[in-house]
Amino acid sequence: MLTADAFYEIVRPFKRGLCMRKRDVDRFKKVLLERKQEIISSAETMREEGIGFDEADLADEVDLASTEADQAMNLRLHDRELVLLRKIDRTLKKIEDGEFGVCEHCGEEINIKRLEARPVAEVCIRCKEDMEKQEKGYAE
Repeated sequence: MLTADAFYEIVRPFKRGLCMRKRDVDRFKKVLLERKQEIISSAETMREEGIGFDEADLADEVDLASTEADQAMNLRLHDRELVLLRKIDRTLKKIEDGEFGVCEHCGEEINIKRLEARPVAEVCIRCKEDMEKQEKGYAE
């Protein structure tokens, strides 16, 4: 017979009555923590290397333009990583609060396949599709 303590080691209950296996939650937490560390390391490397350049080292305007374009792209990627870092932190908080894997719009459980593809997903696929349909309607 399975004791209550053993049951809660297998299944992690959520506030809304939904549940996900503890090993799945732990796996997602590990993936998120690893990605967070990658982003932080990348930001530290960028800071250490600096984002500036010396125009005297560049041969001509084409080199300067190319270097500036590369720098602009790196800054955009860095900004996107910072947004992802904030999402990872929010998702880690949800894991700690027992709310991970719950759609913020409808309250249903988010499919594990969606979470595997995007662990920081905040809404289920059905709500995401509805949101995209609405956005498409505004764009037209």
